[in-house]
Amino acid sequence: MTTGTASANPSAAAACWSCGAAVSGGHFCAGCGRIQPLARGADYFSFFGLPRKLTLDATDLESRFHQLSWKLHPDNFAGSSEFERELSLERSSQLNDAYRALREPLSRVEYLLALAGMRKEGQQKQQAPPELLEEVFDLNESLDELRGARRSGGDPVEMTSLRKRLQAARENFLEKLGEVDRSLEQLFAEWDRALDAAPDAPSDAQVPAQWKLMERMNEALNRRSYIRNLAENVQKELTEA
Repeated sequence: MTTGTASANPSAAAACWSCGAAVSGGHFCAGCGRIQPLARGADYFSFFGLPRKLTLDATDLESRFHQLSWKLHPDNFAGSSEFERELSLERSSQLNDAYRALREPLSRVEYLLALAGMRKEGQQKQQAPPELLEEVFDLNESLDELRGARRSGGDPVEMTSLRKRLQAARENFLEKLGEVDRSLEQLFAEWDRALDAAPDAPSDAQVPAQWKLMERMNEALNRRSYIRNLAENVQKELTEA
């Protein structure tokens, strides 16, 4: 399914492969009822008939998923042509991918940013945020001390002190993680309000205001990933200690 651009128009009319009637990105032709190939430029949001919003009703999304799962299931096309059976298999696979991408807020924004070419696997920034440099430096020192004490069978009192220090650091990072999540929620709401204010405008990165919002969300995701990794690394060391 299309990524790397957010300017595609999946609603552009195409012709049904069977009867030639105009179709506009739906799963089935309104004229003859035949299953259709995925519209050119379609994305996971349009697959469910949804705008590119970041705050979705989870119950509604799940309901749409189950309805489409039943309609597109290969068993419904057992007596159809090979072409239609293949389309059913493709659509069913795409449906599962789309649901996995959209059912959680974080994977949803990751996908939205991927459409704009901002989130490419293995290319996310992992630099420490400037305001955390001192804390990260102190954390690394404490981790080195804990590893060294563990290797040498360190004094129990010292080990307890180090564990308490690291646990406090982990709780601090978890608090910062919560702050990032709250800022993301605010950005999601800002994004959705922008779409509501201009429903006919393209929801893509070619619109300067939307591009800026995407950049802010991308920065927040990078920050979140870095802080989460810090907390997980501390927890791993505490577990091994």
